[in-house]
Amino acid sequence: MAAVNFYLDTRRLKKDGLYPIKVNVRHKGQFLLSTGFSAAAHCWTGSEFTNKVDNYKTKNASLRKALSDMENTIFRLEMDGKLQGMTDKSLKAILEKCLPGFIPEKTKCFIDYLTDFINIKDKPGTKAVYTSTLNKVIEFDRACTFDTMDLDWLRRFEKWMKDSGMKINAYALHLRNIRAVFNYAIDEEITTMYPFRKFKIKKEETAKRCLTPEQVALLRDYDCEEHQKRYRDIFMLMLYLVGINAVDLFNLKQLVNGRVEYNRAKTGKLYSIKVEPEAMEIIERYKGENWLLNILDTYSNYRDFLHRMDIGLKQIGPVTRKGLGGKKEREPLFPDISSYWSRHTWATIAAGLDVPKETISAALGHEIGSDVTSIYIKFDQRKVDEANRKVIDYLNEIPSV
Repeated sequence: MAAVNFYLDTRRLKKDGLYPIKVNVRHKGQFLLSTGFSAAAHCWTGSEFTNKVDNYKTKNASLRKALSDMENTIFRLEMDGKLQGMTDKSLKAILEKCLPGFIPEKTKCFIDYLTDFINIKDKPGTKAVYTSTLNKVIEFDRACTFDTMDLDWLRRFEKWMKDSGMKINAYALHLRNIRAVFNYAIDEEITTMYPFRKFKIKKEETAKRCLTPEQVALLRDYDCEEHQKRYRDIFMLMLYLVGINAVDLFNLKQLVNGRVEYNRAKTGKLYSIKVEPEAMEIIERYKGENWLLNILDTYSNYRDFLHRMDIGLKQIGPVTRKGLGGKKEREPLFPDISSYWSRHTWATIAAGLDVPKETISAALGHEIGSDVTSIYIKFDQRKVDEANRKVIDYLNEIPSV
């Protein structure tokens, strides 16, 4: 257990001819705390002032109380099982509160630390996700702190989100974000509290978001309505480009030696994908003036087009109209489809064709194996090119329905 005792710091003589009285703390290492009192060497016994000092009784009582408070604090930390894993810096911050004349700073709430955490993030998307969690915490308990956010608090917060109608994976995201801030605070020695040791974040298995090869062929060749063809073609282009994300595709300026090369917006990783003839045909069909594709030539924000695209994809299927000029009744082929399905679809088809997991991971930009393995796959782009050609060839073999 940590130990404390008084120490007259004779290394530094103050201007008034006295030496500072400090508390020596031995824990992982050793550190000193200033009591605010000073004494001449002949007026200090090693544990208290002599009677030669003015108001020595009051000063001694103040020092005895501070030392007693520190010893009691250390004992409580030991009994709670917190002392052993505590750093000197964390223990110092706690013991300083026992010193005479200590003026506590304004207690920072959890939302203050969460705000600090958001501010160190660079990516707008990441900031937005954590800001959403910040808003939830403010709505539930804006005054909460690391100390008050115990196991019971997490359970109540989870129930509150569940009762509000949120789905499991939605409120699980907020709980994971809170856990990330706790981990950050522990690393920064801001707190030693960690309520997630006994709290399990639930998750719900989501339905697979992909098309079968036969469904891809059906979508590719389906005689859809004229305004839907553009959405369908862009989806197929995403698939032919190894499930490229919309933000990356629509922000491309030009091809580089027959390849699309870009740093993925989400991760910053460099991608280089060979443009196969099937993809080139679609690119030529929707070629832009200022961009590779004409999406941002006509839309100021790619999200506007993407929103329309996802609606359009979901509506593809047989259409009947009741009466002249009557309302259209649709039978969607894939009512849950979205542009993002292209990424999952490519990976699923590739896996079905026995493309190695390492190659699929490299194609999607996932970390794989050791650092050496990751570097090898990263530079052996030929493997990814061959895998993509294999997927496209397989789809081409599926006859039109």
